[in-house]
Amino acid sequence: MQDLDNKSELSPIPGKLYFTIGEVSSFCGVKPHVLRYWEQEFPQLKPVKRRGNRRYYQRQDVLMIRQIRSLLYDQGFTIGGARQRLSGEEQRNDSTRYKQLIYQMVTELEDVLKTLKP
Repeated sequence: MQDLDNKSELSPIPGKLYFTIGEVSSFCGVKPHVLRYWEQEFPQLKPVKRRGNRRYYQRQDVLMIRQIRSLLYDQGFTIGGARQRLSGEEQRNDSTRYKQLIYQMVTELEDVLKTLKP
């Protein structure tokens, strides 16, 4: 379960609707220029652009970034291989995305429990 262990090194995604590129960079462990490059390479990654072309990422974008990061850094895929993996049939059956969602939900529920306990 190396995949899940690497996810635990990343901080949980805060409960906000939109995130700046700096925020995403810090809790995904990827530099902002890498995120901008990935936007060009992965059509699935489409942050909302507002005033002055500022990027705002949503939760699904952050999960996609973490999945791309896992494919490239942890599983050793090339950019082209990761792009194929994400766009192909395998993407629908890929458990990595579900593991990320489950990990995030567990982390958020643990935070709620800590808040509720005196």
